[in-house]
Amino acid sequence: MDDILPRILKDTIAAGRRHTVGLKSDGTVMAVGDNKNGQCDVCGWRDIVAVAASNVHMATNTGNAHTVGLKSDGTVVAVGWNAQGQCNVSNWRDIVAIAAGWRRTVGLKSDGMVVAVGRNNEGQCNVSDWHDIVAVTAGDWHTIGLKRDGTLIAVGNNRYGQCNVNNWRDIVAVEAGYLHTVGLKSDGKVVAVGLNNQGQCEVSNWHGIVAIAVGSSHTVGLKSDGTVMAVGWNDYGQCNVSDWCDIVAVAAGCAHTVGLKSDGTMVAVGDNEYGQCDVSDWHGIQIPSK
Repeated sequence: MDDILPRILKDTIAAGRRHTVGLKSDGTVMAVGDNKNGQCDVCGWRDIVAVAASNVHMATNTGNAHTVGLKSDGTVVAVGWNAQGQCNVSNWRDIVAIAAGWRRTVGLKSDGMVVAVGRNNEGQCNVSDWHDIVAVTAGDWHTIGLKRDGTLIAVGNNRYGQCNVNNWRDIVAVEAGYLHTVGLKSDGKVVAVGLNNQGQCEVSNWHGIVAIAVGSSHTVGLKSDGTVMAVGWNDYGQCNVSDWCDIVAVAAGCAHTVGLKSDGTMVAVGDNEYGQCDVSDWHGIQIPSK
């Protein structure tokens, strides 16, 4: 697995339920969109190396969200809705990756162990016995861990089979949505399980993919040539990315999709009711790195 670990990147852009977050090259953070719970109050953050934003399906709640930042010293900061302690991360140490789900936050430690805080009604925070993990992702009600050997482990709600990833192999990246899970294989192909009512799991013909992003009910793939593909729910045009080019990273919110270009600028499509797609004037966004 070591030869494909470079495919696992630090997240420098994130898309939440109704907001978008971008990490600048100087370690500061920008955010636009709904700020009902202070989830965009990141202007004072410094020395950040990765960001995450909780992504909630429209049917789940009214848009309560939170934003998480990983600092260069391995500590974590969080702002936004904290009704179930999902922002209580100030005592975390030695963290190397973060993920934000509905009402919870997940952190990956440098020793391959995982920590989680927040809602645990479906067991989605039961990760204390995980080990040898190299990446984590959080859906609305389930949590997935990518192991060093390219296999996966999952906990939480499995109503639609979104946790049925035990037989996956050679995975280099994984993303969890509302009720589906998507994995990127080392050969550039993509696999998916879970709810497929909008065609969000119809990725079996994809190839040449180098990164993936998962919204509530849509799936996005970044190709090696810098173009982007998307399938699934498209009521707001969140899958209208076929004309994008020169993209180096993608993120998917509930009903919007954002892309980072190689020059550090951003593009976005989809629902913009709260200004979550107003990123055309952003610049200096950090290109993802291992």
